[in-house]
Amino acid sequence: MKTKNKAVIALIVILLAGLYYYVTLPAVNIHSSDTWFGLLIFIVILMVWYAVRKRFTRVTDVKESKVLKSLFTIIVVLGIVYLVGSVISSPIINARKYQKLMTVEQGAFTEDVEELSFDKIPLLDRDTAVLLGDRKMGSMVDMVSQFEVDDIYSQINYKDNPVRVSPLRYANLIKWFTNMRDGIPAYIRINMATQNTELVKLDQGMKYTTSDHLNRNIYRHLRFAHPTYIYGELSFEIDEDGVPYWIAPVKKFSIGLFGGETVGKVVLCNAITGETQTYDVKDVPQWVDRVYSADLLVQLFDYYGTLKHGFLNSVLSQKDCLSTTDGYNYLALDDDVWMYTGVTSVNGDQSNVGFVLANQRTMETKYYEVEGATESSAMSSAEGQVQNLKYSATFPLLLNISGEPTYFIALKDDAGLVKKYAMVNVQKYQIVAIGDSVSQCEENYLELLLSNGVKKEAEDTREVQTVTGKITKIAQAVIDGTSHYYLMLDSSEDIYDISVADFLDVVRLENGETVTMEYKENGDSDLVLSLKVGDGKKEEVTNEKKTTDAASEDAVSDENVEENTDNTIEK
Repeated sequence: MKTKNKAVIALIVILLAGLYYYVTLPAVNIHSSDTWFGLLIFIVILMVWYAVRKRFTRVTDVKESKVLKSLFTIIVVLGIVYLVGSVISSPIINARKYQKLMTVEQGAFTEDVEELSFDKIPLLDRDTAVLLGDRKMGSMVDMVSQFEVDDIYSQINYKDNPVRVSPLRYANLIKWFTNMRDGIPAYIRINMATQNTELVKLDQGMKYTTSDHLNRNIYRHLRFAHPTYIYGELSFEIDEDGVPYWIAPVKKFSIGLFGGETVGKVVLCNAITGETQTYDVKDVPQWVDRVYSADLLVQLFDYYGTLKHGFLNSVLSQKDCLSTTDGYNYLALDDDVWMYTGVTSVNGDQSNVGFVLANQRTMETKYYEVEGATESSAMSSAEGQVQNLKYSATFPLLLNISGEPTYFIALKDDAGLVKKYAMVNVQKYQIVAIGDSVSQCEENYLELLLSNGVKKEAEDTREVQTVTGKITKIAQAVIDGTSHYYLMLDSSEDIYDISVADFLDVVRLENGETVTMEYKENGDSDLVLSLKVGDGKKEEVTNEKKTTDAASEDAVSDENVEENTDNTIEK
């Protein structure tokens, strides 16, 4: 073959290899299966080209035959190395190493998981967040024709609030071509507790996104920046100033060629400027919430739970084998996002033996031994309470309600909108409370805990105090259908709460009257236990019954003592 033809063929091969690399973006790394597959494809193409050339040119050159044999030998060797490397990297041979990939601590639920206020509880699941994001985008007339919401919706902790964020993307190829100069102008931010949905507009558009088609495509940009890095699943996050970033975990393989996958480094890429920074896992900034994906954490815990006594035990007798249940959710604790999932025995029935919380930034993992219902059982229990409405339950969120591990579940209608909330006790999943609001649901749940003997009424240790003074102000209010009077005295700056249901004669009180009250401190207003009007020397009346001293009754009948004019009303 002429030198010119060889040069042309070599150029074509190089161009095809470059196009393959540009499109598929394989990591140039011995631990990457894509690298091995790409090398194999390249050699096969060379073999085919040699074989076709030999057939059509009827070349019987011994040198070319040797080349074909050499290429075939290389393919065989690569296949053998790949297979041997896969076996050596598998849990079959390295069960103990796999079991130690994750360190799991025993946790104390009530200490580790604090009771959250209602404005910190993520009430929405991902599907509902998608609906809210699409609705918000549909209302933006100036953008909806050019952009649409990406389906990423990463859950993060932003300024101590659980939120989901997702960038916009170009609606199609033409819209990309007409808008690529300015980039993506905004992203969606949804507060998962308050359901507040915002379209956050940026001063400068995001140039590096998943919807770009050339070099500014985030996957291509990261590959060209670090050709040897094997990236895990990317996530979209914002820092404390609202600046958008791509978080790209870099895989680390510590067992053989392809086994023992964890995360070794993290690349942060500014979505606006494309600037990248690489961190070791231990040095990742605090605002970053997702280094380890939930799927990876689940897989690592499954290794930990099933390989305690070796690989054969995990397949045959399965003694002491634990595995995660289907599904997971997220919990915001201490400015980090923790992945939650249930844990069940491989040989067990439809019940959990505990649950696990894993930090998505640090991989800190805690296991809690709490026997109870699986998430699917809790979802069925919640749906059973509203079966006439045919609501569907979302995957549960694990909460600490009054010291009890509790499944919190949103109930949605056919349109995907949240209509009610449910709380199901993990250990006694027949205890199910339903409410139209979170506060109502919690109130119903606490009543069920008391009525079922799970909890007892807390002993009131507040000290009973006494105050005497003239009334300076009186105000009335209705709380839960009961009238209350609020008093202020000249001898104190406190506000005293008196229920009409307990003290009916309170309606007769006027400014300037002297009263003596027993009360307990109760937040903003003190709870009145007894009330005496005037000097307190006359007959005492309680809200339960009127009482008179027996000796006084004899004195009244014998001496015809004049009746007291002041009444005392006492609870």
